[in-house]
Amino acid sequence: MPTKVTAVLSATLLAAVSLAACGDGGGEQPSANEITVWTEENLEDRMAVQNTIVAEFTQKTGIKVRLVGVAEDQFSQTITAAAAADDLPDVIGALPLASIRELEANELLDTETPGKIVDQLGRDTFSARALELDTSDGKLLAVPSDGWAQLILYRKDLFDKAGLAPPDTYEALEAAAAKLNTGGVAGITLAIAPKDSFTAQSFEHVALANGCQLVDNAGNVALDSPQCVRAFEFYAKLAKDYSVKGKQDVDSTRATYFAGKAAMMIWSSFILDEMAGLRKDASPSCQQCRANPEWLAENTGVVTALKGPDGSAPAQYGEIVSWAITRDAAKDPASKFVSFMMNEGYERWIGMAPEGKFPARKGFEDKWDKLPAGVDTKKPLADVYPADVLAALRKSPDTFGRWGIPQGQGKLVGATMGELPVPKALSSVADGSMTPQAAAAQAKADVESIKRGIRQ
Repeated sequence: MPTKVTAVLSATLLAAVSLAACGDGGGEQPSANEITVWTEENLEDRMAVQNTIVAEFTQKTGIKVRLVGVAEDQFSQTITAAAAADDLPDVIGALPLASIRELEANELLDTETPGKIVDQLGRDTFSARALELDTSDGKLLAVPSDGWAQLILYRKDLFDKAGLAPPDTYEALEAAAAKLNTGGVAGITLAIAPKDSFTAQSFEHVALANGCQLVDNAGNVALDSPQCVRAFEFYAKLAKDYSVKGKQDVDSTRATYFAGKAAMMIWSSFILDEMAGLRKDASPSCQQCRANPEWLAENTGVVTALKGPDGSAPAQYGEIVSWAITRDAAKDPASKFVSFMMNEGYERWIGMAPEGKFPARKGFEDKWDKLPAGVDTKKPLADVYPADVLAALRKSPDTFGRWGIPQGQGKLVGATMGELPVPKALSSVADGSMTPQAAAAQAKADVESIKRGIRQ
């Protein structure tokens, strides 16, 4: 609908005026020494940090930057309108993998400069897996910056008492869920709400572990594979037999674990500051937490990658966000800006939310450990979590897997997260109204229907 797209673009252009950095002279046209940068890190406090970094960049290089905050859920419409108006930004920051692939599909990317930037900074200083996820046909599509991880969190005190191994395989996970599902404590609290994207992310984490893929290398939907059927069966059994009753979602799973009412949970790394009692609006409420707000964090173990019986290697769901340079960008200043953000400005960039910004560049490990996390209270993660947990978190981008991204199906991934056919099918298995085989077949049919509706 053109009117809606125009409205979104107008809002974005207004944001450009209000958030312009470094005194760009109001309505002046961009000069050869000025670039426009969009960022999806558009929260007010994070915009303030970025404006500070931008000001330093301008002072050092003389290159002016118009910094524009863009909401993730409006990005597709906004970039489409900008491309139609021949008014693309030079650089876009904090773009998730699916958005990078969308830009690739629409031929809006400069696919030469990112590789040069990475080579200049040192290709061996980047996570190999992050580079792989950003690569298509031998071309690096964007410069990977940082990422967040899906994790399996478990109560170390309960596991130690029961003599259980960490839940890093299907077998160990189910055994722990069964044994600890007693005494008013659920074995696991697991998202199963059919209309919650968090359910989709949680299931993809478990499915990747078993070698289940959304599509095969030819782009054919593969959700009815034996690996996927087993993943549907396994996840639904956990939810039905060992989790809290009802359609658990992103909020209820966290609340249950924080109350000490579950032995395990699948959640993203963004929970790390909350679990340490550093946010008032989401803090642990277990009995032991009243005397020590950090008790739950101190007694929680972290598993990054999981392995299923059909999986070739441990895997986990994770998101890599990247810096993209557009096809019409002023290449030299855009390259200098991205290089600056990945080097001189990098510590402050990942410091905006270290619990959800694991460095995709090596050499920043010690600095990341010491970056203050939290909202109402600030404290480095290293002051709360043991060194082995932090080491596992830092290395987690190296095991990130994602449905559809390596196969060039970023648009399909984005569309499925909008319509959520997999959580719908999964929920039906958990409530007993559908078999795993039928659910896998239904999910495949729904995704195929979505794929047909996507403009290729």
